[in-house]
Amino acid sequence: MEAGGKKILILGGSGFIGNALYKELCNYFDTYGTYFSARESFEHNQQFLRYDMQEDDIIRILEKVRPQVIISALRGNFAAQIQAHEHLMEYLQKEDCMLYFLSSANVFDAYSKFPSYEYDKTLSESVYGRLKIKIENMMLRLPKKKMAILRVPMVFGNTSPRVKEMKNFIWNNEPIEVFPNLIINVTNDDKLTQQIHYLINRNKGGIYHLGSYDLVHHEDFIKEIMERIGNFNPIFKRVFTTNEERFLAVLPRDNKLPKNLQTSYQEIIDHHVIAK
Repeated sequence: MEAGGKKILILGGSGFIGNALYKELCNYFDTYGTYFSARESFEHNQQFLRYDMQEDDIIRILEKVRPQVIISALRGNFAAQIQAHEHLMEYLQKEDCMLYFLSSANVFDAYSKFPSYEYDKTLSESVYGRLKIKIENMMLRLPKKKMAILRVPMVFGNTSPRVKEMKNFIWNNEPIEVFPNLIINVTNDDKLTQQIHYLINRNKGGIYHLGSYDLVHHEDFIKEIMERIGNFNPIFKRVFTTNEERFLAVLPRDNKLPKNLQTSYQEIIDHHVIAK
């Protein structure tokens, strides 16, 4: 049974993942989203509120919507993201509310010898990974029932920025970069949104790794996806950042989802039908 009374606010609701989440949840819950750049479809949707992370205080949006569940899928200026999440933490301390934060496999990008599991120590060499760690660490001070950290690997899907970019490269005869030594796990927008729907429905908190349960080489994966997308002859540029195999994968071990919500990388590949 859906907990239809829940009010959900998606921060970053106009982005690729945020909007996929909105479409997944809006038929079941009272769902709101924020958008930043004025796109007609969001301006006229009563459920969407304009939010400029660098100008507006997040508290104003929270007090207007008064959500029981907040999903943070924000992108953009890093300093503004940190400030927004600091204010979110203050709000969560006081209100009966839960935060789902979309984090990234990059919180482990300094460890390249193994895949990473939920309770491994985070360590990143990238600015992006360090941003996500900083926000994760703020959240870990909250009671577990008030937060869920959702670590996500590379996200694909027919309308995903990654796949769109690859199609553009093909059409412009530009090479697609592939990393032959990089071992990853993957997901797509459909699977990810179903998994998050399930977690919200069951009020589940804690740390979740929401990627395929198996691993694949980046080069093999991209080549297979390209074959699915259409009858092209893409140019691949093989990039070797190191001579050794390197992992960037977040695998679930402690907090596994039900079988029907788990996915393999092959399923993610098969999802890419020939769609222009």
